[in-house]
Order: sequence, then C-alpha cells, then structure tokens
Amino acid sequence: MNKVDMNNLLRAIIVVMTLLLFSCRHKELSSDNVLIANVKVVFDWKNSPEANVETMRMYLFPVDGGNPIPYEFADVKGGKIKVPAGRYKALCINSDTEALLYRNIGEYHTFELYSPEGSMNMAAYSVLHPDKAREERIRCSPDNFYADRIEEALLEVTEEEQTIVFYPANPVCHYTVEVRNVSNLKYVSPGFVTGALSGMSEGLFLGRNRIKSEPATIPFEMSSDGVSTLYADFLTFGQYESQNIHKIVIQVVMPDGNDKGYLFDVTDQVHQAPDPRNVHIILDGLPLPKPIVNGGGFLPSVDEWDNIEVDLPMK
Repeated sequence: MNKVDMNNLLRAIIVVMTLLLFSCRHKELSSDNVLIANVKVVFDWKNSPEANVETMRMYLFPVDGGNPIPYEFADVKGGKIKVPAGRYKALCINSDTEALLYRNIGEYHTFELYSPEGSMNMAAYSVLHPDKAREERIRCSPDNFYADRIEEALLEVTEEEQTIVFYPANPVCHYTVEVRNVSNLKYVSPGFVTGALSGMSEGLFLGRNRIKSEPATIPFEMSSDGVSTLYADFLTFGQYESQNIHKIVIQVVMPDGNDKGYLFDVTDQVHQAPDPRNVHIILDGLPLPKPIVNGGGFLPSVDEWDNIEVDLPMK
C-alpha cells in the first residue's frame, strides 16, 4: 500500500471514529428523542436569612404544554438535576410544611396554596357572621413558608452546566392581637380563651403571586398574663380587598362552663396598619363577670354573648 492510500485509510478511520463518538454522546443525552440538560439549581436565601427549612421542592411547567415536573431537594441550598430541554416556568417552595395544602397544581397560574379547614364554637361563629349570606369558610392559620417563581427559564442542551437561581421569600402575613384591661382575668384558666378574625384571604395563587378573593375566618388561641392582658400571635395569607370588613370574636369559657363572647370591629386597624404584612390589633376593655363574694361561681353581669361595637383607638 502506497503512502497516499495509507493517508486516505487513516482519514477514513478518523471520520468513522468521530461519527461513532458523536453517536454515543448523542445517545447519552437522549431519551426517546428528548434531549436532556444538566442543570444546577441554587436556592439563594439572601431575602430570608431567618428561614429554617429542611427540604425544598421545585416545579417546572413546560411552556409548550405538558404536565409539570417536580423535583425534591434534601439540601436547602439546591442541587444538580437532569431536565428535558425546553422552555419552562418554574416555582419553588419548602416542602416541610404541615398546615399547608396544594391544589390545581397542573398549571403555573392555577397552582394554589391553602390551609386546612379549621373549627370554632358555632355560637361564636354565628356572632361573627349573623348574615347567612356572608358566611365564610373557617381555615386554620397557614404555616410559615418560603417560595419564589420564575416566569420563564430557557433550558438548552449545551457543553456547560446551566444554573437556575431562586430567591425564596416569605409571603405570609403576621397578625398579633392584644386585649388590654380585661377584668377578672385571674379567674379564667389558661387555654380557655380563643378568638377568630374574619375577612382574611383563603389562599394564595403562587404562580400569579396573588391571594385569593374568597374570604375566610381564621381561628386562633390566646395566651394570658393572668392579670389583665390577653395576647394572640398567628399567620394569615392577608386581606384581598381593602373594602372587606374585619371583625374579631373572643370566646371565654368561664369556670361554671358557660361561654362568654365579645365582638369587636377591627376593620380600621387592619386597613390602616403601617405594614400590611405585620398587623398589630389592640382591643381595650373586656368585662368578664365578677366572682360571687359569698359562694362559688360568677355574677351574671353580662349576657351570655356580648357584642361590643366600639371605636378602637389606633396605637
């Protein structure tokens, strides 16, 4: 074989090997003719340094249609995954919550978060919602959670690894209630005072970053200093519209077993709060019955349910 033939043979061998290598590499990146991209997912917590979460979940929603693709991360800083190449909208949320439910998760804009159904005394509920046409669902206070969204992320198969960065933030609202000048509070056992707030949103559309328009009543427990002050601390999805009316009912179980209920209109305090995500409501005056001097029990100084409609000062 002459030198020319030898060179031609070597070139042919090189071409064949190159084609074989390309074919093998293409098959590694393919699965049923779908290209797979290597992606690094990063959860950057700069917007929520106080977060204490254990696991994260990401959903990718194909722009061209198809079911969302979920990914679970045991490392809250992120991790590496393989993703079918394409264009996606994306959501992330910590997945270690308990009082937080999902529904309508098949599409980005319908992906909804909501809290489980709650319960409260029916007499207290009737005082809070005397108009049957304006009754609200009773929902538990939602868990603290952290989430972020990306309208569109373009994933392409490339030589280099790609990166998606989320900046999870806390979208829930923190509400506190302080009841001052409560008479005869020392006679009420701890844990026997509860309350509920009306007019809060029932849930959140995570993709739209918009709370639901349906109002809900959020029950809450109250703690006592044993002297004259009651206090509550709970989370909500917030209020949907500024024209919503917000009322608080406080229920006290007296030592004789009777329930006493007190109603407060707190609409102005909710609407005029300096920070709508951190609302502090102050109620002044709650006249619990006085104890009977000679004997047990309490004097029936108020009706079984007292509807106190007062203008509460802003603090």
